[in-house]
Amino acid sequence: MRGESMKSVLANTAAAVLMAGGVLLAQGAQATETPFAEWLEGVRTEALGLGIGAGTLDQAFVDVAPIPRVIELDRRQPEFTLTFQQYIDRVVPRSRVEKGRQKYRENRALLEEVGRKYGVQPRFIVALWGIETDFGRVTGGFPVVASLATLAYDGRRSKYFRKELMNALRILDQGHIAVPDMKGSWAGAMGQSQFMPSSFLAFAQDYDGDGRRDIWTSRADVFASAANYLAKSGWRDDQTWGRRVTLPAGFDRSLGDGKKTRSIGQWQALGVRRADGRDLPTRDLQASIVLPAKDDRSVAYMVYSNYKTILKWNRSNYFATAVGLLSDGIGAGQ
Repeated sequence: MRGESMKSVLANTAAAVLMAGGVLLAQGAQATETPFAEWLEGVRTEALGLGIGAGTLDQAFVDVAPIPRVIELDRRQPEFTLTFQQYIDRVVPRSRVEKGRQKYRENRALLEEVGRKYGVQPRFIVALWGIETDFGRVTGGFPVVASLATLAYDGRRSKYFRKELMNALRILDQGHIAVPDMKGSWAGAMGQSQFMPSSFLAFAQDYDGDGRRDIWTSRADVFASAANYLAKSGWRDDQTWGRRVTLPAGFDRSLGDGKKTRSIGQWQALGVRRADGRDLPTRDLQASIVLPAKDDRSVAYMVYSNYKTILKWNRSNYFATAVGLLSDGIGAGQ
């Protein structure tokens, strides 16, 4: 650590910590009464016990202090909730569909190679890439260690974020990324695929063979990591995600919770049809009905197992449907 001891680092950040900590508490954070510097020494001790190198910790904890903006974003309640259509218009605009088609064409050989290896249609890899970071353009500028330390020090979800902090330190110790380059969202989601550290350790891939799992700058690693996540989460490359459907008058909307499954034929018998009114496909697949728009009872989707796999990535029907719709738009242009 360039000649400085850990205690020296903590002493140098004490004033900043006191100021930031005061802001945190003033904002109503449930932070521990333990001073941050003392708390961070406890984190260091735990990390050393997990086998993380002292040199890694020295580098990772330089100038680390609570970030008030992270707590603000964690606490902030939106002034209004987007409707489903507003969300789709914002996340899957025509411009993103066109950009997704372009990115697919630019990376076709690599995407199709990755798709074959992991058993995931490339259009879904591109769709996730597009929705998470606008195809790598917006990956977040928060220092991951400091963000996770802030959330772990805070009392609201400290246990979860302390584990993610340990995972982030392990990633640094393994040499996949340098401390200054480990940037992400305020909540610690990293790189072009926006993996939390636990997801990185479970799914990230070194597809380009350079010895590092680089989801920040290597498109090969980004694509393979996303595909591996889906593959290990149960993806089926012989199926799509779902489709827009129309429901009959008097349809029991309790069947549209996304959890109850029927065969496509059974949904057909209940009066469910394609969006244009034609009969449903005749393939013998299990499917569920999702009604994502609480304000519009006419919006319904019949979804298959891959939709539920997307939900493992992000447990939001808005998100999963957006990924499906964007993947359809990208696929239609190939």
